[in-house]
Amino acid sequence: MQTNPRADHQAVEWPTLAVFAATYALWAVATTLFWQISPTLAVIAAALAIGQYSSLTHEVLHGHPFANQRLSEALVLPGLTIFVPYLRFKDLHLKHHFDPALTDPYDDPESNYLDPAVWARLSAPVRALLRFSNTLFGRMLLGPALSTWTLVTGDLRAILMGDRRVILAWALHLPGVALVLWWLSSVGTMPVWAYVLAAYLGWSLLKIRTFLEHRSHDAARARTVVIESRGPLSLLFLNNNFHVVHHMHPGVAWYKLPALYFGNRDHYLRRNDNYLYRSYVEVFRQYLFRAKDPVPHPIFPVDKGGVTRSDDPAELRCAAGIVEERHAGLVAARH
Repeated sequence: MQTNPRADHQAVEWPTLAVFAATYALWAVATTLFWQISPTLAVIAAALAIGQYSSLTHEVLHGHPFANQRLSEALVLPGLTIFVPYLRFKDLHLKHHFDPALTDPYDDPESNYLDPAVWARLSAPVRALLRFSNTLFGRMLLGPALSTWTLVTGDLRAILMGDRRVILAWALHLPGVALVLWWLSSVGTMPVWAYVLAAYLGWSLLKIRTFLEHRSHDAARARTVVIESRGPLSLLFLNNNFHVVHHMHPGVAWYKLPALYFGNRDHYLRRNDNYLYRSYVEVFRQYLFRAKDPVPHPIFPVDKGGVTRSDDPAELRCAAGIVEERHAGLVAARH
């Protein structure tokens, strides 16, 4: 069982670099040539490039494509997504990986659930809004706005309280956004409003992936999904639809995940209690206009399995994936 985030890494992962090159090329063409041909085509192409870039930032925070992490992070210096600083995504995502109470509305920064007590205090219009956001259509339409509001308001509070890590994240992000704005004003032909729309649409595409990545379940090992898609969305998400495999092997490169899964399919499906969808067509058919989950967490408080969560970044980086193995019963607790 691979638990070291760098154990599987090559010095240079060429497939990932190839996707980087294609992504930046599409982004450049979309913001220049395509806008002159068709604004609609330009926005769609830019949204696809921004969505692909977001998936690449996920690869980078897990240590790809170079063994040198600083070199890898230099590849995501331009703030193509606008809304989310890379360092904030990195810190929150690593906490999500180590979280022994996966889906807990307090401990898991990527949880889509609310504390039932908080839900009970919400007004009827807010409840209706959140229920709508729990359909796939609602998540794609409103999800980026709700996520941006939650992130920015929370980070503003942290900044006002002097949180240096959050301040650093935004300080590093702003030059990357400035670089994008410089490109749009000096080289590109796409107006800023259209680019913001493309960035929003790119995030909407990612909401398809995150919509059902995790579910409430008594067993932590059974909370992470597999979607057996090998189509265009799987490429856009860099195979993160094989999500249980990624959580168990967080350092494995995206292009190795399908073979790892299909080579031991029964094992992974036993591990996640058959939390499985055959394709994204199935997901759209079932949940486009129907909620998959309730908004309040149905099993609260969430069982942590006797493991406590750490806020130390170094410990989080080392421990990502180990807690998943503990819950799966695959290894003894390591200290």
